[in-house]
Amino acid sequence: MHDTPKPSPASLPPAAQHQPTPPEPYSTNFFFNKPAWRWPRRLLYTIVALLLLAVVLDRLFPLPLPAENSGSTVVLARDGKPLRAFPNADGIWRYPTTPQQVSPLYLDALLTYEDRWFYQHPGINPLALGRAAWQLLRHGRAVSGGSTLTMQVARILDPHSRSALGKLKQMLRALQLEAHLSKDEILTLYLDRAPFGGTIEGVEAASWAYLGKPAARLSHAEAALLAVLPQAPSRLRPDRNAAAAQRYRDKLLARMQALARWDAATVRDAALEVVAARQLDPPLDAALLAQRLRSAYPQRRSIATSIDRELQAAMEARVANYLARLPERTSAALLLVDNSTLETLAYVGSGAFGNVQRLGHVDMVRASRSPGSTLKPFLYGLAIDDGLIHSESLLVDAPQSFGGYRPGNFDMAFNGPVAAADALRLSLNVPAVDLLDRVGPARFAARLANAGLQLRWPRGASPNLALILGGTGASLEDLVGAYSAFNRSGLAGSVRLLPEQPLSERRLLSPGAAWIVRSMLEANPRPGQNRDTFDPGQRARLAWKTGTSYGFRDAWALGTTRRYTLGVWVGRPDGTPVPGQYGAVTALPLLFQAVDSLPRAAADVQGSSQPSTVSEVDICWPLGSAFEPQQPELCQQKRKAWILDGAVPPTLPEREAAAWNDRRLQLRLNAASGERLSAGCHAAQEIQRTLARWPALAQPWLTPPQRKAARLPPLQAGCSDDSLDATANLRIAGVAPGTSLVRAPGSTHAPHLSLRALGASGTVQWLINGRLAAAIDAAQSFEHDFDQAGRQTVTAMTAAGSYAQVEVQVLP
Repeated sequence: MHDTPKPSPASLPPAAQHQPTPPEPYSTNFFFNKPAWRWPRRLLYTIVALLLLAVVLDRLFPLPLPAENSGSTVVLARDGKPLRAFPNADGIWRYPTTPQQVSPLYLDALLTYEDRWFYQHPGINPLALGRAAWQLLRHGRAVSGGSTLTMQVARILDPHSRSALGKLKQMLRALQLEAHLSKDEILTLYLDRAPFGGTIEGVEAASWAYLGKPAARLSHAEAALLAVLPQAPSRLRPDRNAAAAQRYRDKLLARMQALARWDAATVRDAALEVVAARQLDPPLDAALLAQRLRSAYPQRRSIATSIDRELQAAMEARVANYLARLPERTSAALLLVDNSTLETLAYVGSGAFGNVQRLGHVDMVRASRSPGSTLKPFLYGLAIDDGLIHSESLLVDAPQSFGGYRPGNFDMAFNGPVAAADALRLSLNVPAVDLLDRVGPARFAARLANAGLQLRWPRGASPNLALILGGTGASLEDLVGAYSAFNRSGLAGSVRLLPEQPLSERRLLSPGAAWIVRSMLEANPRPGQNRDTFDPGQRARLAWKTGTSYGFRDAWALGTTRRYTLGVWVGRPDGTPVPGQYGAVTALPLLFQAVDSLPRAAADVQGSSQPSTVSEVDICWPLGSAFEPQQPELCQQKRKAWILDGAVPPTLPEREAAAWNDRRLQLRLNAASGERLSAGCHAAQEIQRTLARWPALAQPWLTPPQRKAARLPPLQAGCSDDSLDATANLRIAGVAPGTSLVRAPGSTHAPHLSLRALGASGTVQWLINGRLAAAIDAAQSFEHDFDQAGRQTVTAMTAAGSYAQVEVQVLP
């Protein structure tokens, strides 16, 4: 079969020669096979190929974005100012920031100087690159750069050579950045990592290093200066070449005026500011707190605290100045909190941070040390809540034994009968141990722990009576949190270091008990000042307490005003003693200096409102109960006392079973002779009499009028012994009352006496002028040298309160 030949156009009739050629059969490549459509197809293929190549390269060469935890850590005060900054692992100082946290003036100067089309271009600016290339060809040198801000970030993240290949790599990285990040994210990378000379990166670090202020508070001149520094950071460092830095800054100021970004007057004023060289000192306030927070939050680059930077600087200066007068190797710590929020306002963990000799690296705000007597106010408050005492309850400061534990006072002297408020203010030990024994050591420790004051015990130890004298461990931080309860209606809490920390508070005392104890402590005058001394400066009402640990190892002073609670510790971090240094002498003056320098309002000077549960009544000693007008003879000493919930607790009962426990002694007397009658003994006419008796242990310290008022009438002859006279069978042998003692002629030895307590059994306490001299068995002799001239009172006491006294005169 052969194909039929097609006729040629010339062989066709004229009409047929002009007929259109029939179309070829339909094909899907009809349009793309035409020459006019070949170049769009190739362009499309090229674009697709380039996109695929970009995706592959992006996967093969991912962006070298910095890790989140690769930067520096900066700890900030409550106003956003740095307290302390920590360099990163490479030693770079970099403070994290964002475009919203820096001055708009700086952003304006930066974008005008570096990249005016930053928000319009895709990472590279062809016009700028073309202009730079033309200027290079025309002048033979680079007149202006073609790099965009994105390209500069690319060079910072992935450094490259200055060759053409390196420039290409930079542009590709810039496109990659624009594909992955927003404009603000790219700008943030520049703000954080632009070089500013040496180990300083980022505008915030540079602002603090060179200008001493945050980047949010820049002037026009300062904004222009920081904008030009990254162009030649080593050559333009203001601390080394201030003149060159100022020349470059002025060029940028002129450009800002030329481009109508800033007006002429603004630029003229900015140019008057001189770029001054200053020493680069990284901030180092609250250094130990910053170190503590950095360890607690290692992943955070910026840690905002509640520290008041001005108060912090003032307190650090006071501690440092005060510490300079103390013995070497001594350190100090101070903690200040706001009562309303429990936020920390000042934190001085060491008086000499970085001082090796004073162990300045040890944070004594957190250290567990013996609290001395600082726990006593909480004990008195708990005893008031328990209904054991009121503010003027009669307590006895005399030698006592608590299951073999015999506490003494700091000066080894005893005061006899003493009011609860005075016992607390004088920090007497025996009354405190007596109260703790009645409250219970385990219960007291548990109450403190529930309120956030965690006591530390040696391994295997448990709460005991010694804890109230410092026989445990506590931190300054916990003590300050607990002391705030006295101005927070009895609510103690955990000290807050960060504003974001929740307020954690627990009930420690009732509002009434907290108010009473605070009033007791506020009435304590400053050393060397009488209670009624006129105060021209209107000092804040301060409730304060001191403490000293055993062996002079720790000196404490804690105080609370209406607005603040402040604690001070002084000692040696290694725990070695500092002889002669104790709370009232060493720590208390620093506390007063710090409190007097605090801002105060009228509420700090005026008293706070009295709770409805607290009232003031007249009470009488020795009974401790309310004054009874119908029986005035029972009131040997009247006092005004604060009571809680209307209850007036009587004087605490005697501890010894053999002692007197009935304060109201009912007596039958012979009406004619006034002599007392024992059981089974009668008189023709008898009368009843009520006698208010003092605690047996208080007897040696009573004044003559008090003894006379409480003296028992003599027992009528022939009546059996009623055992009411505790001193009837005890006397001191070895010296007669009123004896004068003198040194032997030619002897250098003081007069010596050997005394015995006749009629006593068990242990006898021997006191010289109220100071405990010995506690020995009644069968032994008391030997004593009287080396001080003057009248000396010798007292022998038994545990039941029986006593005998004799006075001697020691001649010089």
